[in-house]
Amino acid sequence: MSDSTENNPNTGTNGKEQNTLFPVFLKLEKLNLLIVGGGNVGEEKLSAVLNNSPQAKVKLVATEIFPPVRDLLQRNNISFLEKPFTEDDLDGIDLAIVAINDKEISSQIHASCKAKGVLTNVADKPALCDFYLGSIVQKGNLKIAISTNGKSPTISKRVKEVLNEAFPAEIDDLLDNMEKIRNSLKGDFSEKIRQLNTITSSLSAQPQASNKRKNQLTILLYLIMAIALMGVGHLLFSYIFR
Repeated sequence: MSDSTENNPNTGTNGKEQNTLFPVFLKLEKLNLLIVGGGNVGEEKLSAVLNNSPQAKVKLVATEIFPPVRDLLQRNNISFLEKPFTEDDLDGIDLAIVAINDKEISSQIHASCKAKGVLTNVADKPALCDFYLGSIVQKGNLKIAISTNGKSPTISKRVKEVLNEAFPAEIDDLLDNMEKIRNSLKGDFSEKIRQLNTITSSLSAQPQASNKRKNQLTILLYLIMAIALMGVGHLLFSYIFR
């Protein structure tokens, strides 16, 4: 293995590139977001933001704002300026999304953002991105972000389609009742898992189970997954902050 591979933090032990992105979920209603661009790409980014965070604090700046974008801005009471970007537009901004079809100007805006400590996403320019906007799977309160490390948005969309089909609509009902279910189970984390395993085993042992019972089994399996993830998270936080 070459020195360049050994010293590359993005390379795994098998010598292949790995995804080192750290996934986070942002409360955009508590941050100030700037979108530069009022064309088709700007509309795509603005729609993605509003679909996930309807109360996001957004400002849009563009030399030209297409009618659909203007309509979207006005319907959501979002402030906008129809003018070229200037560094003053970054005052008070926490995040920026650059959605214009001009490589040179995009690079200049990215440099201005970097100088002011503003995290930036430049559409279709992975090298100029501090963060990516991944495909999102959402079933009520369940939200899953998908990343291909900036390599293929098309693959992200296909994975999104698969996950949308895989997760039943009932998953949100499960999340709504999660606290009640958790509080009703007795014992520590291992004991709760044991109880859930007992319940699901009794259901799956019946080969002639009705569709209703099979649906119950599916929901309970998702419950096990959810509690397992909670337990892992708890252990990680306990280890980090001990």
